[in-house]
Amino acid sequence: MAFQVSKEYERKKRSVDSIVKVINPGSRIFIGSGAAEPQTLINMLIEKETSIKDHETINLIELGVSLYAESVMKKPFKQNAFFIGQNVRNAVNEGRAEYTPIFLSELPALISSGQMKIDVAFIQIAPPDNYGFCSLGVSTDVVKAGAESADIVVAEVNKRMPRVLGDCFIHLKDIDYLVESDLPLPTWVPPEPDEVAVRIGKNVARLIEDGATIQAGIGMIPNAILNFLDDKNDLGVHTEMFSDGIIDLVEKGVITNRQKTLHNGKIIATFCMGSQRLYDFVDDNPLIEFHPCDYTNDPFVIAQNNKMVSVNAAIQIDLTGQVCADSIGEYFYSGIGGQVDFVRGAARSRGGKPIIVLPSTAREGEISRIVPCLDEGAGVVTSRGDVHYIATEYGIVNLHGKNLRERALALTSISHPDFRDDLINYARKRNIVHMDQMPLTLKGYPEKYEHVKEFGDKEVFFRPVKPTDEKMQREFFYSLSDESVYYRFFNIVKTMPHEKIQPLVNIDYREEMCIVGLVGKPEMEDMIAIGRFKLDPADNYAEIAFLVRDDWQGLGIGTHLMNILTDIARERKISGFKADVLAENRKMLSVFHNCGYPVKTKLEEGSYSVVIDISGSGV
Repeated sequence: MAFQVSKEYERKKRSVDSIVKVINPGSRIFIGSGAAEPQTLINMLIEKETSIKDHETINLIELGVSLYAESVMKKPFKQNAFFIGQNVRNAVNEGRAEYTPIFLSELPALISSGQMKIDVAFIQIAPPDNYGFCSLGVSTDVVKAGAESADIVVAEVNKRMPRVLGDCFIHLKDIDYLVESDLPLPTWVPPEPDEVAVRIGKNVARLIEDGATIQAGIGMIPNAILNFLDDKNDLGVHTEMFSDGIIDLVEKGVITNRQKTLHNGKIIATFCMGSQRLYDFVDDNPLIEFHPCDYTNDPFVIAQNNKMVSVNAAIQIDLTGQVCADSIGEYFYSGIGGQVDFVRGAARSRGGKPIIVLPSTAREGEISRIVPCLDEGAGVVTSRGDVHYIATEYGIVNLHGKNLRERALALTSISHPDFRDDLINYARKRNIVHMDQMPLTLKGYPEKYEHVKEFGDKEVFFRPVKPTDEKMQREFFYSLSDESVYYRFFNIVKTMPHEKIQPLVNIDYREEMCIVGLVGKPEMEDMIAIGRFKLDPADNYAEIAFLVRDDWQGLGIGTHLMNILTDIARERKISGFKADVLAENRKMLSVFHNCGYPVKTKLEEGSYSVVIDISGSGV
């Protein structure tokens, strides 16, 4: 068998220069993708361009040989990209090259069906094994379909190409010509995460549960997310692409793939780009399988991974939730890629979370990426019907199932503070929000007060109230018993409309503070407790009040809220608290009397007037 492989290999081996003779005028040439682009064949194409008349090249994405794009696109319509990389961006927008928008999951079928006929495929492969099988290496994506559909397949055999495992092999018998090379693969190193990316990464990491399967991605923000996953357990990977960031998580035992419900124990991807360390890591590694992108990106396949978390980037999003990810206005910038594939797949996964990430501003803070309307010419990649989670450095919100008013408020709450008033004013004019909608007072949101506290086997997330909590606080109110409402309001209050709740969730965080207790998954929580104070400047004492949902009472939550608000008030040099408490509200009186500070009470007409000195000077 080894002799036959060797004989077949030698029979098909050619010099690079001779390849030009097998390419007919008018040929459509498929070029291998990313770090697997066949550099020797590309250089030949550049040098022999005048010998190959009227040819067209198509590819997914280029990485290493920028001269290729510059050379083959001197004349219009000779290059067709399915995803616009930096080196073809200007050519596409200047009309010197073509761009075909398509879901990555559907691209192989476009080729294999013959709808986009391939005359010649230039691919790069690892050397054949003893049975004649050659790994496509670090890029399977569309390459397998391109090679299987082309009339002529020319393979560059590179000794440095990793032998990656999975559905990513081509046999020598299916290759027409071979050329040899020994070139380092192009490397790609993402920039270090900046402050904005770090904050986005921290926000997104909160949504990733133990046992989740993640779409890893590459770039500044995906890397920042990976940096916050060290405390997670048994993560899995099913992704379109990945880079060096996953290696450390594998070595630390964070990524084990043990809880994956599809391809248990395996990292599934379609290509990778990164450093030489990454290429060494994937070489002959049974942990990793590469598959064509019509499999990795098939929403039905993705959805079979429970707790699937997809993370994709956006350029702009409007207040209704329409996501632009491939253009800046009329200027085509990237492509559809696999965003919609993974958004829809994660959405249909049991416990899945599709997440779109974007910095809140562009042009060094000059413009907001969250906008009233998408720019003229901007394309909608993820529709308002598909959108779920949106994350910026200012937080993360879930738009799925939300009405337009809730979406506008949620997106405004995670926009840059400099643009929030304009967004709310626009929403008012469009009648998207209530005409009496107050400006969102999140400019000084004190994130430092966010924390988690366990009460027995129950976990509660505490944070300052937000203007977007209006619906949740309304639901909280209607979940209370008549007795709890009576103790809090001294009356049986039956309704809590928008006009009453809005001022309670729009606070300045300085003279007024409200801490809420939440349970459940992030952005799908229920409110179970509220503690608030409001300063009276006349005496530097703050009115204080608490409410805990009936089924959560008796666990110490009221005491915990008292301690939090006391610490905040002391930090702000507030002298103490005052409150009116019904005489029969023994639980609240007990919280006050056990707070550890001097307490004075005075009974008047069935209620106690309570004064608590927290200054240390005595009441």
